[in-house]
Amino acid sequence: MGNKQYTGVSLFTGAGGMDVGFERAGIKVIFANELMKEAAETYVANHPGCNMVNDDIYNQLPQMGQYIGADFVFGGPPCQGFSVAGKMNPDDERSKLIFTFLDVVEKVQPKAFVMENVKALGVLEKWEPVRKKYLDRAREMGYLCMPFILNATEYGVSQKRERVFFVGVKDCGDPFFEYHIRNYIEDQKQKAPFIRDLLKPLGKAGTERHPNTCTAKITFATNPVMRKSPYAGMYFNGQGRPINVDEYANTLPASMGGNKTPFVDEDYLYGDASEDWVVAYHKGLQDGSITPEFKEAPSRLRRLTIKEAIKIQTFPDDYIFKGNKGRIYTQIGNAVPCKLAEVVAKAVISYLESEAK
Repeated sequence: MGNKQYTGVSLFTGAGGMDVGFERAGIKVIFANELMKEAAETYVANHPGCNMVNDDIYNQLPQMGQYIGADFVFGGPPCQGFSVAGKMNPDDERSKLIFTFLDVVEKVQPKAFVMENVKALGVLEKWEPVRKKYLDRAREMGYLCMPFILNATEYGVSQKRERVFFVGVKDCGDPFFEYHIRNYIEDQKQKAPFIRDLLKPLGKAGTERHPNTCTAKITFATNPVMRKSPYAGMYFNGQGRPINVDEYANTLPASMGGNKTPFVDEDYLYGDASEDWVVAYHKGLQDGSITPEFKEAPSRLRRLTIKEAIKIQTFPDDYIFKGNKGRIYTQIGNAVPCKLAEVVAKAVISYLESEAK
């Protein structure tokens, strides 16, 4: 990649996960916008030189023309309207924000744009009309745009998180656009470390360096729902599931902070136990040697800490988060993993510098 300094406009910025990745790729953010007060404060704490506006993007639309000529517009509009985990309601106000994103692109006229969202928007038949409308609108504005589905674990992120990235390039008539972009992305494949290797350097939770930030109790379900894997069933109350530290975490939800926070067996994580307690419990339920009863789980099972969630989302270890613990967990869960954003940004820059003529 060349030494050109690119500029970018960041929308639906959140705590700035995508921005960290784009900055690492060589893009200077000149404007950022976020509605959630605490997330905007987090962003300012880590990007003191940037113009962060804590406001509804609709209010900012009239002023966006002043950023005409920025090289990139990027962001991840709220995805709840499209999420399989949500109600998937096309009339959800949040579903319309992907078009608000294009309103900004139209005003700024960047060389390229990158919009992140849940995988469902990129693949589900239910969203085919929305996808078509989005791609048609981008084309009318002079952008060739394609969706790319990426699995974070293939790009250095220890989390089974699949997302779609809509990449649009201005005045592009390249019939091999999708092929080139995909190649530039896949050239950066990097196997992520398993959770144990990622988290072990933090040391056990409960120290000043690594505080235990989520104290929501872990209790057993009286009617456990059995699955083949000890990590897939519902053996505990609440939606927080156990993490297999010998693998990758499932997608960290924005609802973390209470009993929806995933948990680990700390003794097994740090090698003080030879087997994950959850695996033994699952075996016992299966062979009938254990009968489920409503009580608290042993203390070696504990919720993910904020520091661990930061690591799993590939934020820098020293990234500053503002707000109460619940709000911090939400900001982390809502973020685009920094490393995944960096991969996409580098791919688009490589394309602009090599292929787009």
